[in-house]
Amino acid sequence: MSPPRPHFLVLTYPLQGHIAPALRLARRLLAVAPDVLVTFSTTEAAHQRLFPAKQEEEDLNGGGGRLEFIPFSDGTEGGYGGGSDVGAFNAYMASFHAAGPRSVGALVDALAARGRPVSRVVYTLMLPWAADVARGRGVPSALYWIQPVAVFAVYHHYFHGYAGAVAEHYRRGDPSFVVELPGLAPLAVGDLPTFLTESTDPANYFHAVFLTFRDLFDTLDREAPAATVLINSCQELEVGALAAVGPHDVLPIGPVLPAGDETSIFKQDDAKYMEWLDTKPASSVVYVSFGSLATMAREQLDELHLGLEEGRRPYLLVVRKDNKATLAEAEAEMGERLENGVVVEWCDQVRVLSHAAVGCFVTHCGWNSVAESVASGVPMVGVPKVSEQSMNARLVEREWRTGVRGRVDDGGVLRAAELRRCVEEVMGDGAAAAEVRRRAREWKRVAAEAMGNGGSSYCNLVAFVDGARSSN
Repeated sequence: MSPPRPHFLVLTYPLQGHIAPALRLARRLLAVAPDVLVTFSTTEAAHQRLFPAKQEEEDLNGGGGRLEFIPFSDGTEGGYGGGSDVGAFNAYMASFHAAGPRSVGALVDALAARGRPVSRVVYTLMLPWAADVARGRGVPSALYWIQPVAVFAVYHHYFHGYAGAVAEHYRRGDPSFVVELPGLAPLAVGDLPTFLTESTDPANYFHAVFLTFRDLFDTLDREAPAATVLINSCQELEVGALAAVGPHDVLPIGPVLPAGDETSIFKQDDAKYMEWLDTKPASSVVYVSFGSLATMAREQLDELHLGLEEGRRPYLLVVRKDNKATLAEAEAEMGERLENGVVVEWCDQVRVLSHAAVGCFVTHCGWNSVAESVASGVPMVGVPKVSEQSMNARLVEREWRTGVRGRVDDGGVLRAAELRRCVEEVMGDGAAAAEVRRRAREWKRVAAEAMGNGGSSYCNLVAFVDGARSSN
């Protein structure tokens, strides 16, 4: 009797920024090993948005049933609806952490009863309990860290003796104070993840996220002899940081990009924006998107619109649905049309960044966006806000030198003049801009080689799959 096929249960938190890399990894596992099975699972509400009208019943991946989509329960009927109510968010997180383990445990048991036993549980950042569920059933687990290695190292050291030093520097109120962590270059406290500075306050909206990260690193410490951590980066990008990650078995397996059209919880505009890009010269378009969570105040929209129009370069601007009415009002009051650009509610970002017409990406520096931009060879203008975005912007500007950071005013607004200055620094005719573009092309080559057959990321993922196969 042949041994069971390696079967990975990939679990993720119900945000687009978590779902996208998790689903890409699920498909990547299928691509590197023809005998692998994968079950992808997120919460019921997110699952319904991903696969409306029972679309999941179709063979979405063309893999003959190798990939299944089965949701788990977060204890709510419709998931978390967003908003600024701290109490509501805390209540959702409590429900997620209570109901999630029970539902995922039942899922693992049901898969085994069907003759599809799970070989390895893979979980993203906000599910520390997933490792406990797996351990309780004798199944190995691995964390899929969907941020860079350097950020993982910062979290590791924070929760292993450096929380007090970070807190002391943060209390001084000067974001330029320097924090020194083992194996890492000195970091300004303002560049550290906000979940380790602002969110340690119980009154902060994201305090529940800080507690979840704390639990996550407690979970990793319980894994013996060392936890397996897959990271959506490549070792060539982060050689120094890899030496600072502690005792864990860290495997860079990225940057993982979609293999084709990408499934999203957001409805995309029609693809006319791609036809518009086709009409533009090479490297001429400024692409602007601040990610799946960002909403912009009217003042920021006004400044973006003004800066992009006055820059006289063609631009593609992503404005979430809840901001579009505000933008229309701004246009009417200014008495202007979108003379040089196109505005969409959502788009296929990897397709856009891969288009020859795109010459610059103005981004919030979420890691998915940064990794996609690096893999596409597109220079960046970073405008970080929360979480690890400032760390990512620092990597872009100082480590890889593939972009610049836009400086916001005291109100957190990127002004039109600053936007124009930054775009010129990466798209202009000067020697410095040319060097940014050259380095962007070089890192694109490095990322492609890492993901290609025989590359470092490819070999790390194959080794991970082989480990699951041998443990069956």
